[in-house]
This record gives sequence, structure tokens and C-alpha cells, in this order.
Amino acid sequence: MAKKTIMTCAVTGNGTMPSQNENLPVTPVGIAQAAIDAGKAGAAIAHIHVRDPETAKGSMDLNLYREVVGRIRDAGSDIVINLTTGEGQRFVPSEEDPSIAGPGTTLCHPSLRSAHVKALRPEICTLDFNTMVNKTWTVINTPPTLKVMADIANEAGTKPEIEIFDSGDLNMAKDFIAKGILKSPAMFQFVMGINFGAAANYQTLAYLISQLPENSEWAAFGIGKNAFRMMALSYLMGGHVRVGMEDTVYIDKGELCKSNAQLVEKGIGIVESLGGTMATPAEAREILGLKQL
Repeated sequence: MAKKTIMTCAVTGNGTMPSQNENLPVTPVGIAQAAIDAGKAGAAIAHIHVRDPETAKGSMDLNLYREVVGRIRDAGSDIVINLTTGEGQRFVPSEEDPSIAGPGTTLCHPSLRSAHVKALRPEICTLDFNTMVNKTWTVINTPPTLKVMADIANEAGTKPEIEIFDSGDLNMAKDFIAKGILKSPAMFQFVMGINFGAAANYQTLAYLISQLPENSEWAAFGIGKNAFRMMALSYLMGGHVRVGMEDTVYIDKGELCKSNAQLVEKGIGIVESLGGTMATPAEAREILGLKQL
């Protein structure tokens, strides 16, 4: 029997803003409902950031995470919860002295970035293995930083989803596995199409897949216009899939999506049209080695 395909829905992220699509969930109520609705539409995993309800900017507020997770579980949803640790990694050099942090810098101690993982013990949390330039800032994730965060995830019983933005990230993740910092079999997510990162094409994805440790579970997703094209490619090359308003605000060229659930429904239609069968949350837990609810 062919392996089933896990659909992750990344419901809000921290880069997309309501000015791009007014349907973007921002409040804990909206983010939780987006995750619940994505599950009803067929997603097995909800990838969750939280936002400051007043500014709509990304937040690390534990109380916001606690409310979102609580609302999802109180609603009876069995969707697998995947919390980001991607906040707090941005460094913006000041124009006067690039060695000093300028406005927009969020870089902080890794324990703060993982405080909600320690407290809430989600089934999955992301670990971004990239240090890279993105527009006018630099994302910084050094090996010591990632070790602190990996240790917190391991102690919480949380499975890291290792986010890979380029080939060097994968080399570092493999080093972590070899040293026992990350457990095997590991779970990888390839981020395709970000400026100055892995290109959203077959050749790049094929190379990354060829370098994976044995028995890894993996998925790939594309940003913006690449979202559905990379979803199809990821499935066809043997991976799992992801979509959501973190990655794209469009359901079709020039047409804004109405909800995360709408994106999930289209994505599932693509995978099933290519011969795939979607995993339920329980089946995703089995594939990824997670405990059943």
C-alpha cells in the first residue's frame, strides 16, 4: 500500500500582512479557527505562529500560544499542532554602525524563542537551520543557538521539524543527527523560492532529497507563485506537502484566497488528482512517530 501524504497548513506566519489579504488570521480566535477549519478541509498538521492582535506583527507571547492551542483542543480538533520557533532570529544592522542592531531587529536568546515549546509541549515545533540574507535583514541561527532549541524540544517530547532553506542547512542538520542532538528518523521541511535561498525548481529539490539521511520524512513547499507548483512536485518526488496563508495569499493567479481551508481544499485536489491519498491526523502521527491523542 502506497504511503499516504501529509498535508500541513501554515495558517498565518509572520511575513504576510492583512494589507495583502484581509482574510489573514491575526487574533488567537482567528488563528485557532483557521487551524480547526484547515483540519476539517483535510489538513493533518497545523503550523502555527501567533501575532500581536494590535499590530498584526509576529509575537513570542506565551499567553497567545496558550490560547490558540487551547481553543483548538477545546473545539475537539485532533489536528497535529506544530508551533514555530522562528520568531526572534532577525538581525537588522543599523545604518550608522552595522555591528549594532537597528530598528526591526528581533534577535534574542534561543530559550526565549522556545519558551512556548517548553511550556506547552506541542507535538511538533519547527527548527530553522538557516543563516541567510533576506531583503534588508539577516536571519541568524548558529549551531549553539540551535542546540539550545533542539535540547528544549527533546526535553519537551516535541519532534523538531527541521526547516531547510539551502544545502548548507541540510549539512548542519546532518551533523546534529550524527552527534545525537537531533534524533533519527528526522522530519525535514524544504523551503523553496525565498530570495537568496533554495530555488523553487526540480533540480534543486532533487539535489536536496539526494542528501537526506536514510528513513527521513520530508516535505517541500513553495513561496508565493510557486506554492501549488511545488506542492505537486513535492508529492510527485515522494514527499509530503504544505500550503497556507503564510506561504501564499492567492488561490489562483490574481485571485485572493478566502481562507486557509480554501487553500487546503485546492491542494488536496491537486494531490488526489495525481493519484495521492491524504493522511488523517492519526495516520500522520503514525508516519511521524508521534503519540496518538
